[in-house]
Amino acid sequence: MLPRAPAALGLLLLLLLPPPPPGEATKKPTPCKRCRELVDKFNQGMVDTAKKNFGGGNTAWEEKTLSKYEFSEVRLLEIVEGLCGSSDFECNQLVEEHEEHLEAWWLQLKKKYPDLFEWFCVKTLKVCCSPGTYGPDCLACQGGSERPCSGNGLCSGDGSRQGDGTCQCHLGYQGPLCTDCTAGYFSALRNATHSVCTACDESCKTCTGPTSRDCSQCEAGWAREDGACVDVDECAAETPPCGDTQYCENVSGSFVCEECDPTCVGCTGKGPGHCKECVPGYAKESGQCTDVDECAHAGGICPRRNENCYNTPGSFVCVCPEGFEEAEDACVQTRPPGDEATEENPALPPSREDL
Repeated sequence: MLPRAPAALGLLLLLLLPPPPPGEATKKPTPCKRCRELVDKFNQGMVDTAKKNFGGGNTAWEEKTLSKYEFSEVRLLEIVEGLCGSSDFECNQLVEEHEEHLEAWWLQLKKKYPDLFEWFCVKTLKVCCSPGTYGPDCLACQGGSERPCSGNGLCSGDGSRQGDGTCQCHLGYQGPLCTDCTAGYFSALRNATHSVCTACDESCKTCTGPTSRDCSQCEAGWAREDGACVDVDECAAETPPCGDTQYCENVSGSFVCEECDPTCVGCTGKGPGHCKECVPGYAKESGQCTDVDECAHAGGICPRRNENCYNTPGSFVCVCPEGFEEAEDACVQTRPPGDEATEENPALPPSREDL
């Protein structure tokens, strides 16, 4: 047994820590995953310690010395001590329990069983299965262990002692062995060992090839015309599909209804240039609905004498000037003419808040 005092001390400290919250128990990795992670770290440790502390000088001496170091307990100790962090309880526990197995593999079995994962996790601890196998007895996945699920899906429990070996097919594939194509896909290749499903054209619900002419059935929003599935322009229907205040935009296989510009009474497209009619206060000018300046009306539009007119979008307001107040049929001056210079300029329009 290799001495590992620092790791043992870390393990003792971890035992004194409170247990994790209940919710974290469900997040624990499977025994197979923990074993695989340990093997990955061990293999990385072998890479990190390869030719360690050697770098030039007497080549013959280095090769002789390095050959001894390559399979030495010294190197094994360096690798093992780098496997787990001091706070990694699960990793430290796994190493403590199976350190003798790792030492035996390193010193006696490494040449006979070069794949540490296969020997340690699959054959010795029996927590994992070889790729392409599943379950307690490491049975072959559907489709065989070489190409589970025909290469078109994932085998449930693949490489672990879990799962039931059924296939979870990739997009476009279905069937027990993932060799059949789903709707919207066609078989581009099919033989004794391989099945390849390729997506149909967007216009096809089912198809035998990649183009719109290969559709067996058109997708919704498409119709057969001259041997191909073409987009139906719903916006050209005799009864418009959108509301009175909307316009229709055709898109592939469907349509969308968009709101008309606020200046429009009905429209055929986006913006004030596509209005059928204009809302009150707007009129067609150069093909667009533009604001009518009611204040420019000849003879004035405000009913009271001395009243100022201010144009607003789609309308207008009539307001008495500063120093005047509303009367029945006129704006009556309430301040002597000489006082105007000390007040705000009455010619300026009122603020937006006042309107």
